[in-house]
Amino acid sequence: MKKIKQLAFPYFLWCAIFIIVPLFMIFYFAFTKNGNISFENFIKIFDISTLKMIYTSIKIAFVTSAICLIVGYPFAYIMSKLNVKYRTVAMLLIMIPMWMNFLLRSYAWVSILSQNGVLDNLLKIFGINYDSFLYTEASVILGMVYNFLPFMILPIYTSLEKIDNSLIEAAHDLGANDNKTFWKVIFPMSLPGVFSGLTMVFVPVISTFEVSLLLGGGKVNMIGNVIERQFTKTQNWGYGSALATFLMIIILLSLIFDKESVEKGGINE
Repeated sequence: MKKIKQLAFPYFLWCAIFIIVPLFMIFYFAFTKNGNISFENFIKIFDISTLKMIYTSIKIAFVTSAICLIVGYPFAYIMSKLNVKYRTVAMLLIMIPMWMNFLLRSYAWVSILSQNGVLDNLLKIFGINYDSFLYTEASVILGMVYNFLPFMILPIYTSLEKIDNSLIEAAHDLGANDNKTFWKVIFPMSLPGVFSGLTMVFVPVISTFEVSLLLGGGKVNMIGNVIERQFTKTQNWGYGSALATFLMIIILLSLIFDKESVEKGGINE
């Protein structure tokens, strides 16, 4: 046991240097102003412009999560019913795009959606006039869904795959049709995967800045973009740290929500 603890020392050192110390620095800059304790940085968060930006971030995160659920659940359900051989192919279709760099995947959509881009040239063949929606909230949501859809599909698929088939057979034996079996047996038992998927999509969407920067073109401001600018351009570390702290609170609340959902979601009351 003592040897195992010694082997764990590099891990604890790594956590201290790259997690605990940065968190301490964020809290320090967030709660201080010119070396004195101050809440001025947090007061700025309640400015109208900042509240609008936070609303936009939460709205995009919610819409992205909802679209991922609507698209991802049927895909996960169909995949769970496939033959093992085809199931492997479906899994590869989900995983292969994730092997590519995140920024490259997002930047590819710029070429597709831009005026005189791939989509524009394709529609011109059929005589359709294309009005580019690049650098809008719609393009940002599209990019978010494309990048984070696998994080919705995989946990739902895992929950569906673990459902005991005898429960479905018992429901049919008791006279339930396919529709009733799905809503009374399959869907309630897959809720842990649904809530895990929602959290795995919502949390990174609300905190990321790459997709909104590339597909929003600076016109769609999300909380991640503002934090990035405070540290890299305006050098207002205090305000950036306050926003980062606020974002951490939102993420922690969503994780608490997910914990409660996983504990209760599979119980069919």
